[in-house]
Amino acid sequence: MHQTADLLIQNARIVDGTGAPARSGDVAVHDGRIVAVGRFDGTAARTLDAAGRILTPGFIDIHTHFDPQLCWDGLATPSIEHGVTTVFIGNCSLSLAPVRPDGKNKLINMFQVIEDIKKGTFDAAVPFSWESFPEYLGFISPNLGINVAALIGHSALRYYVMGPASQQRTATPAELAEMCRLVEEAMAAGAAGISSSYVDIDENMQPVPSRFADLDEKIALARAMAKSGRGVWQVVPYFPDIKVELENIRELGEISLAAGIPCSLQPVLSSPLSPLANEIIAALEAEQARGARVYGQVMPRCFDLNMRLAETSMLLYALPGWKTIMDLPRHARRARFEDPTTRAALVSEMKQAAGMSGALPFLIVGSVTHPDNKPYQGRSLMEIAQTEGRELGDVILDLSLRDDLNTEFKLVNVLNADKASVAQLIGHPLLHFGASDAGAHITQFCGTGDTTHMLEHYVRDTGRLTLEQAVYRMTGELARDWGLADRGTIEPGKAADLVLLDLDQLHCGAEEFVDDFPGEARRYVRRSTGYAAVIVNGETVFENGRYTDARPGRIV
Repeated sequence: MHQTADLLIQNARIVDGTGAPARSGDVAVHDGRIVAVGRFDGTAARTLDAAGRILTPGFIDIHTHFDPQLCWDGLATPSIEHGVTTVFIGNCSLSLAPVRPDGKNKLINMFQVIEDIKKGTFDAAVPFSWESFPEYLGFISPNLGINVAALIGHSALRYYVMGPASQQRTATPAELAEMCRLVEEAMAAGAAGISSSYVDIDENMQPVPSRFADLDEKIALARAMAKSGRGVWQVVPYFPDIKVELENIRELGEISLAAGIPCSLQPVLSSPLSPLANEIIAALEAEQARGARVYGQVMPRCFDLNMRLAETSMLLYALPGWKTIMDLPRHARRARFEDPTTRAALVSEMKQAAGMSGALPFLIVGSVTHPDNKPYQGRSLMEIAQTEGRELGDVILDLSLRDDLNTEFKLVNVLNADKASVAQLIGHPLLHFGASDAGAHITQFCGTGDTTHMLEHYVRDTGRLTLEQAVYRMTGELARDWGLADRGTIEPGKAADLVLLDLDQLHCGAEEFVDDFPGEARRYVRRSTGYAAVIVNGETVFENGRYTDARPGRIV
């Protein structure tokens, strides 16, 4: 019988996502599916000569916050430019559904605080024309160029059912039954799991709704999810206290065992005090030993941050005086920072900085505009303050006010800076490639680009990972463990999510601060080179540095 294909990719070096050695051959695609691997004797409507290039499955990003962005940007830019064909949204207990008309402001406020996505962006581009989770999926589906796996946010779910009481107490049996019903409804519509949080706070500095749930509630929701035959439970642990974080991991083991589902926590980082995150790894291994499936997420890049007083910054959340001003519209901040009485209080408050705010002295001055700020570029705030005999808060305010609050301060090479240790974490079987946070904290860093950095640095430039290992960790392993049974490997019958790349030319560009977001918002992006084509469900979405008009993405 004569075979036909929509697309034939010939002479590729195929790295199939299973971890098997690369091999040369052809891959044929028809009707969005892979129909042949190795040799194809039929005819094709289009043929690509991939000689000298590598063909992999599309990369999977398991930790993003593109929930709002997908309302106007079905490509989740710039993810596809880095070979990502599937993104998981709804992480950290936050999703955009279910939501009542009078509850949308609560969701917006939580997204503002936890993910740094501003109210102006929501007002300009997120219509909230849905209420249920299936309705939200239906709204974003028509314009998707990328595949979306959507988690149900535990905090959103709790607030929908319980209202303000969701941040005061445990659920009643009737409330829990309704939450379980909504979970089953969402899973039937294509949801991929549930996300929760042990650490996040809302706009009033109060614990988010998910933190008021007891273990019985979590197990009941996990079991409701598991009725669908798939689903993952994702959390952010209480990372400020390692003892509490280890207790969180133990509880995840209980949830996994009770519901028969995988659990995932984000992030697991290499730090100067614990390069190999030994205590967390030991806790994950202990849960594995008793039969639970609990995984961590590790990112390949340094966890660097940028801060501008014109934008948002997680480094200032723990300083109430600073946070109050940072919550104001950009145009209203300058007068508050200039007020002598307010300024004195801010400078005094910063002397007590602790937690994440304790990193402020280590910030380095980045881009500036005022000539008087030029001599400070590349210098740390601690060094400037000590050299000039000034308080840290004064240094930040003086530099920022000269630049109309746009001075860039950079935290670099502190977390995940030991690349040899990070390579070991990436290679650990209980740590998934993830934790990118793409789509969130966009004024502080760009989470997209980790896939390119993985291949460029760890495979090509340092050889710390083999090509086959790296691709497996970004594709087949994640598809298997996160419930994407129909994609993630290059095999006949699987969805044709494919990436054609030139490893020698692959490069993840430096962060660029651009003005391309709705609601007068700006963001960091990272561009790439070296990707010849990115194919989603059999259609080419990105080719030779340009997006096509194809929008073949699906809810997966």
